[in-house]
Amino acid sequence: MRSGRVTGATESQTNTAGPLSIPQAAYIHVPFCHSRCPYCSFTVIANRMDLVDRYVEAVCRELTALGSPHAVKTIFIGGGTPTLLPREPMVRLFEEIRRWIPLVENGEWSIEANPQDINKDLCLLLRDQGINRISLGGQSFDATKLKTLGRDHTGDQLASAIDIARQWFDEVSVDLIFGVPGEDLQIWKADLSQATSRGVSHISTYGLTYEKGARYWSQLQKGELVAVPEETELEMYLTAIAFLKENEFTHYEVSNFAKPGSECQHNQVYWQGDPWLGIGPGAAAYVGGTRSVNHRSTLKYLQRMEAGESPVAESQVLDWSTRTRERFIFGMRRLRGVEWSSFASAGEPRSVEEISLQIPKHIQLGFLEWHDGYIRLTAAGLPISDSLWLDYW
Repeated sequence: MRSGRVTGATESQTNTAGPLSIPQAAYIHVPFCHSRCPYCSFTVIANRMDLVDRYVEAVCRELTALGSPHAVKTIFIGGGTPTLLPREPMVRLFEEIRRWIPLVENGEWSIEANPQDINKDLCLLLRDQGINRISLGGQSFDATKLKTLGRDHTGDQLASAIDIARQWFDEVSVDLIFGVPGEDLQIWKADLSQATSRGVSHISTYGLTYEKGARYWSQLQKGELVAVPEETELEMYLTAIAFLKENEFTHYEVSNFAKPGSECQHNQVYWQGDPWLGIGPGAAAYVGGTRSVNHRSTLKYLQRMEAGESPVAESQVLDWSTRTRERFIFGMRRLRGVEWSSFASAGEPRSVEEISLQIPKHIQLGFLEWHDGYIRLTAAGLPISDSLWLDYW
């Protein structure tokens, strides 16, 4: 069981109300890190703080290309390590974000943060700039596990970061990884216990993945790492579901748990198949039925922006059928599932029919079920959900 993480069509707007509507969410990518974690394949650049000013200028140019301010309901600043930015360029970045993509009243503005960056002054700065949700990339409280993951913080630093952040933010989330080489069920239970005991409002749990481009991938191929057996990883996932439920967390997406009312609104955009803006190196966007990705090399991104060129390295216009199928598959990551009548009325008819023909098979196998007009995963379907979606293409 592997649980991964997770920015002009020809059809008329009336056929695809969701994917072709105006984006009401924005993702901004900050690529800087002290070092690259061995399991990371994201767009990051380590030990190049000399590029920060050029980066901020480039992002400002990309925002300016919007032409006029574009209000959004959610903003997510991810990385990399956004909180690694020095104060002056950080404030300038936030000011330009507020200028070009202002947040609507009661909107959600999230930022990812590393535990060792968190202190009172930073929290005050972030709050004063308008950020109201903080996501800590903690991964674990266990010293041996953190060392294996190549993390540069301690369990005590993560605990302290949570305690400080909770003084200034109502919404504090923490990421936890399970299935790390050498980890057992007791270590995983201890991580879950530590996180819940400190009062966080949201927990994301991810099974360790070995992706091409990450150091762990090559080490696994060479036999330098031994992956946790899949049955052990499955037990860890099921343990998380049961433990967090007992601690009054709602399991609302395959890998995400929240106290009631504290679900991440930005990530809902992806799972609902709605459009979003993507700004910065490696940032993905989904606008007008077109998926695009900025150049993943930070240096190449900077060079393109400084030359007045488009930062986009890849783009794909998704036809109505593809948008329909993706909307179903991403929507099924949510525990409530997909509301069938609205999905069917907005989707491409042939694709909707083909999807509907697959559903009875998975219901009979016990992996899906109908509930109040929604098709959703069962408890048995959750751990193997990724393998189901091949049938819906």
